Amino acid sequence: MQPRGQAPGHSPRPLVKLGFVCVQNAGRSQMSAAFARRERDRRGLNGDVQILTGGTDPAEEVHPEVVEAMAELDIDISDRQPRAVSTDELNDCDVVATMGCSTLELDADVDVRDWALEDPHGKDVETVREIREEIEGRVTELFEEFVEA
Repeated sequence: MQPRGQAPGHSPRPLVKLGFVCVQNAGRSQMSAAFARRERDRRGLNGDVQILTGGTDPAEEVHPEVVEAMAELDIDISDRQPRAVSTDELNDCDVVATMGCSTLELDADVDVRDWALEDPHGKDVETVREIREEIEGRVTELFEEFVEA
């Protein structure tokens, strides 16, 4: 892992930037970013870990079934807005997790991990919960790999 810089007033730990990307930025990548924010907070790494999320063709809103599933864990993403992500933003990341979107092509020179997750859009709540649990575990693993304890 190469240091990206130092956050002012923080430990000499290298800054790590994690990216979570899919086509619409309305489901899996939003859940991933929310779990990453929670994990960053739990570890007390607010100044040391940056989180990027975006899509190549953003939707109008985060999928309601995703908002509902995350609310079950007391994680509110109802105010999140899908957004486009640029190649420059991706190139600034240490690693980018894609969600298994077959139409997603990243033109970035970065470590890309394709998580190959089922799209939760329009799925029943049980299926969305399963996807949510898979994402939570993968985010924790990403922190173990890229973020120094």
